[in-house]
Amino acid sequence: MGPEALAHVLRPLVGMFPAADHPALLVGLDGADDAAVYQLADDLAIVVTTDFFTPVVDDPYAYGAIAAANAMSDVFAMGGEVLLALNLVAFPDDLPAEDVQAIIRGGAEAVRAAGGVVAGGHSVVDPEPKYGLAVIGRVDPARVLRKGGARVGDVLLLTKPLGTGLVSTALKRGVADPQDVQVAMESMAALNRAAGRAASAVGAHAVTDITGFALIGHGLEMADASGVALRIERRRLPLLAGVLAYAAGGNAPGGTDRNAEAFGPRVTGVVEEPWRSILYDPQTSGGLLVALSESDVDEFRAAFDGPAPVIGRVVAGRGIEIA
Repeated sequence: MGPEALAHVLRPLVGMFPAADHPALLVGLDGADDAAVYQLADDLAIVVTTDFFTPVVDDPYAYGAIAAANAMSDVFAMGGEVLLALNLVAFPDDLPAEDVQAIIRGGAEAVRAAGGVVAGGHSVVDPEPKYGLAVIGRVDPARVLRKGGARVGDVLLLTKPLGTGLVSTALKRGVADPQDVQVAMESMAALNRAAGRAASAVGAHAVTDITGFALIGHGLEMADASGVALRIERRRLPLLAGVLAYAAGGNAPGGTDRNAEAFGPRVTGVVEEPWRSILYDPQTSGGLLVALSESDVDEFRAAFDGPAPVIGRVVAGRGIEIA
């Protein structure tokens, strides 16, 4: 669902659950964030989220692993650890049993790798396959990471390369290089657990994961929640193999235009192709966007033990500037 349609359907819920009536709900509908957080004790809160989608790759096992990694990502973006997950399954009757088993096994092994357990789920018959998880995690209420909190002068790190939507679309159209697809699958299946732990360890000021609203949409959520602007340097953006060519070849998924229409009016700078398709590309299981003090970058990278390029800075103002 596009951002404007989503805001419209959620409008009846505005004001239905006043914060004063639910003091234990630390993060809910009052502001856009990655997951709900509910406090149970002075040093314990649960993080609750859910996500599912149709296949983005042909390999059933990889699809299950990617869907699970994507669903759990919101817990990691809030600074939490996964406790348990429930399968959300919608498959057609004629889908081979071995494919269904591979999807569920891929998801279960991803949950196990995250330190959690699959404890059940729900299934329905649907002509179009869908799979994902409902996830419960835990976090110290004093260490919850939020989208809000970015400070002027902070640097912006991105922990995974962009372009999953472009590669997936190129795959559907039969023009993707198999090696590019393999690299993209590995990136999407990689957990954001280490990145979330690193952000928590250094006291990052703001964090969000990059998914369906693309780098621009989720970046704007961070900027708005923090009362700042983001300056993103496009030449510093990490990209999956082949993405520039796939963008130049017109392989942008449908959600790209929806994102551009919704968020484009608040973006300044030159955003011509192929960068338009990249910046507004809906991501599946993308990385974390982290705002932190420049002095903490080396410590973050050491704790993360992975590539985390600086892609821009937090500046005064509103919106996003593309440099």
